[in-house]
Amino acid sequence: MTTIEYDVVVIGAGPVGENVADRVVRGGLTAAIVERELVGGECSYWACMPTKALLRSASALRAARHLPGAREAVTGDLDAAAVLARRDSFASHWQDDGQVSWLESAGIALHRGHGRISSARVVEVTGVDGVTTTLTARHAVVVATGSSALLPDIPGLREAAPWSSREAASARSVPRRLAIIGGGVVAAEMATAFAALGSSVTVLARDGLLPSAEPFAGERVTDSLREAGVSVHLGAEAVSVKRDGSGTVHIETASGERVEADEVLVAVGRTPNTQDIGLDGIGLAPGAWLAVDDTLRVVGGGEWLYAAGDVNRRVLLTHQGKYQARAVGDVIVARAKSATVEDGRWGRHVATADERAVPQVVFTDAEIASVGLTAAAAEAAGLRTRVVDYDLGAVAGSTLHADGYQGHARMVVDEDRKVIVGFTLAGPDVAELIHAATIAIVGEVPLDRLWHAVPAYPTVSEVWLRLLETYGR
Repeated sequence: MTTIEYDVVVIGAGPVGENVADRVVRGGLTAAIVERELVGGECSYWACMPTKALLRSASALRAARHLPGAREAVTGDLDAAAVLARRDSFASHWQDDGQVSWLESAGIALHRGHGRISSARVVEVTGVDGVTTTLTARHAVVVATGSSALLPDIPGLREAAPWSSREAASARSVPRRLAIIGGGVVAAEMATAFAALGSSVTVLARDGLLPSAEPFAGERVTDSLREAGVSVHLGAEAVSVKRDGSGTVHIETASGERVEADEVLVAVGRTPNTQDIGLDGIGLAPGAWLAVDDTLRVVGGGEWLYAAGDVNRRVLLTHQGKYQARAVGDVIVARAKSATVEDGRWGRHVATADERAVPQVVFTDAEIASVGLTAAAAEAAGLRTRVVDYDLGAVAGSTLHADGYQGHARMVVDEDRKVIVGFTLAGPDVAELIHAATIAIVGEVPLDRLWHAVPAYPTVSEVWLRLLETYGR
């Protein structure tokens, strides 16, 4: 058995783990990263990048069809094979050579295999050849193992060989009929993508579509999916699933509805990848989410153990995990060098934005872009708020952007501080607009000052002026 010592050992080489290791090395420490699958993780091969590649071509085609002149130039339907080929390129054809090369250039050591914490600051890595290497961390071990799709306990579901988000993102062909169990972001985006690619899609959304977003967001996406031919069943709960000898999947709902499909995608949530990483040996529960303090140190795990990304359940989004990773890497370096730890609100070594300033985009039709609290969440948090709505389609820039542009904008204002705490946009191509709202919320910019941030005319961003005018000065 070989033993190697580093300052920091990171378990998981997805975007979060890569960023932790990078910050550590930039700070002057040594780092090793352990990965049992592909370097680059879920986002690179089975989530963010390939799924958005699946969605983008259809989005561009819709945009062209809403503009006279461009509409006449567009002939034919979406080329599914070309879309899948472009998706493959964004997933690097499921090869991680480029990511491995980046690790080498960044001075980060890679150990391939399954990593388990065997004791304080010690990680044992078992390679595919069965050889075990022991890695000892002088300062910290960081768990960045992410999450996997949750498979609910529905009779017959496991035996039916369902798709998870991974199989949907990497599908080699487009099923004639696709059933989706779930109504969250993955369900909504994959319904959008596969309907555009030619599948007959049925969505069984027990809790509604996009239930965590503002109600108008889910309503608009539901309407657009139905206009695209998707059968959306709100409140429908799957109670049994069976794949017959011909390969057809039969789904029965609690109300007695029956759905037949060639494939069934299950998108009802996530579960942490902590089942077999040695947590039981250090007094923590295997398979559990890892609770962390403000500096992302694992509660009950000792001063040397940190968790970043999905695995700590603060926010299950890649960009937020990378944000946490930068804080973790920097605080480990600070503690290793006995430097000052800035752990106050908005400090360098904490992830304050996780609390109330998380941006997210759902790449459906319409796109849903949001940051901060919904109106309901703000009320539940005890804030005294005012909700301001505006028709996004009435903005001059929107009318130029596309004929018949339909959209909606909402800002949620904390009336006691006169700052924005929530912002949601629904409409074509709104994704790139949300960062302005993120800055306003993180910076806690007073509404009186926002009046001086003049939007260029004629752009869709003029909605900021219209929202402020609706609020009043």
